[in-house]
Amino acid sequence: MNDTTIKLTGWAIEKIKTEYPQDVALLVAVKGHSTNGDGHGECFDYFVPATERGKELSQTFIIDGVGHDLYPRTWERTERTAALDDWATTCLSNAEILYSRTPKDVERFEEIRRTLYRNLENREFMYRKALEKLDMAMNLYRTMMFESAPYKLRMAAGYIADYLSRAVAYLNGTFFQQPSASQIAQVEALPTQPEGFAGYCRAVIAAKTGEELKALAWLLIDTTRRFAAAHKPERKEPHAAADFANLADWYQELCLTWRRLRYYCDLGDSEMAFDDACNLQSELLIVGEEFGLREMDLLGVFDAADLKPLSERSDELERYIVSEIEGHGVVIRRYHSVDEFLSHA
Repeated sequence: MNDTTIKLTGWAIEKIKTEYPQDVALLVAVKGHSTNGDGHGECFDYFVPATERGKELSQTFIIDGVGHDLYPRTWERTERTAALDDWATTCLSNAEILYSRTPKDVERFEEIRRTLYRNLENREFMYRKALEKLDMAMNLYRTMMFESAPYKLRMAAGYIADYLSRAVAYLNGTFFQQPSASQIAQVEALPTQPEGFAGYCRAVIAAKTGEELKALAWLLIDTTRRFAAAHKPERKEPHAAADFANLADWYQELCLTWRRLRYYCDLGDSEMAFDDACNLQSELLIVGEEFGLREMDLLGVFDAADLKPLSERSDELERYIVSEIEGHGVVIRRYHSVDEFLSHA
């Protein structure tokens, strides 16, 4: 810690003690943010306000060419960081508390930090977070396909590489812990990574045309998707019977779609059958994930010229859904007539 850093830290602590003693919970430095020994992030990086008034401590300034930003990070944002919903994870993992209002504030902060590390050990949680980053990259890619300005394409490709790099780190149960180190190098240091990933990232940096950038973005997404699929956590034990009561409710609503799909298949109406099959396939994907069911491929057999395989596949999947519900001890509410329903209502 150089002389400038020591003086700035002392200034910030004294200002809090004299002007905001009850309004600021913590003053925090972040190790590893310094670039070429400039001390940035080491004298202080942010503070945790305890009141609205505490946010008034916030300010930015430049000393000898080095910018400093004393900014507020609320408890809520700190919790989002632990949940990997805030990009600057190192602001929590690499944090060094320089000042605290009370021991309780320190303990609250440390518990949030422990939550971060518990999350990192949760494979299902990290897998979901990786998919979120993958979705962000894919959404940006869709926009990128309609862009022509070179600088916008380069920026989009850069962000796609960043989102996917974070997804790869999450699938390895970690995050980028060295703010001043190349993400590509940090990806290469991971135990596992997608095939060709680092090379594609470096090619993005070297690319000269928009078409190159678009092609590389596709390659990055494709290899990351395959990597994520290979690292999907094994499903847990079957859900409790109480959960399958919800699946029964879902089926009791969706059985009309099955009935309608059979009708249009028998009628040979490929347009209406396709609409209902798409709707049903979407629903099957959702409940399949929620209830730990096997893969349910309905649309794979769709043929506009021959709807019989679609009808047969839909019947097969319906029987499977019913067997899963009843196999977990849940009774489907089915009646042969209105009178029978009314006698039980």
